Amino acid sequence: MNNRRPIIYIVDDDASVCRALSLLLKSHGFKVQTFMRAAGFLAFKHLKLPSCLILDIRLPGINGLALQEVMKRKGISIPIIFITGHGDIPMSVKAMKAGAVDFLPKPFTENKLLNAITPAILKSKAQNKEQAEILKIKRRIKTLSPRELEVFRLVAKGMLSKQIARKRGTALQTIKVHRGRVMQKLQAKTVTELIHFAQKAGLVSSQR
Repeated sequence: MNNRRPIIYIVDDDASVCRALSLLLKSHGFKVQTFMRAAGFLAFKHLKLPSCLILDIRLPGINGLALQEVMKRKGISIPIIFITGHGDIPMSVKAMKAGAVDFLPKPFTENKLLNAITPAILKSKAQNKEQAEILKIKRRIKTLSPRELEVFRLVAKGMLSKQIARKRGTALQTIKVHRGRVMQKLQAKTVTELIHFAQKAGLVSSQR
């Protein structure tokens, strides 16, 4: 289980800050990886572990807010705790609106940092669980034949078997067979669950 310890990424261009935070967090049982540039963090192969990013706002090259935007575009869903030596309220508002977990002005206490990390790690665990579920659903969808996939999409859009049969000019019993196979392959117990799977996989919109 030791290898499943959460990892904390730190991006700060001040080597002394990286060193101090690294020592502190390691003493609390976390794995730590530090970077002095945003580019280094982006190039790193992020581990599939619960994690969070302690990110300085003001960085050379790509600054903290810009990195937050790049992460969103690249689908890097690591919760962010911003830190800054420059108390800038508009920056903190922008960071929090974009999904940051917390915003800590320097200097901050050990307790404040640890109190920010706890919900960030919980959020990361929830995100990882969600991503694992989506991958599992997508793997199951790949086992569907083209005809089954089509029926799956139409059922997920709320169409009844008789409506699908009419639309495709196919016998109702044939559609029922396809739908049964879809349910079996996706391990769905109900149509509601089938629709939920389609939403998770991005095949249909979750907005009604």
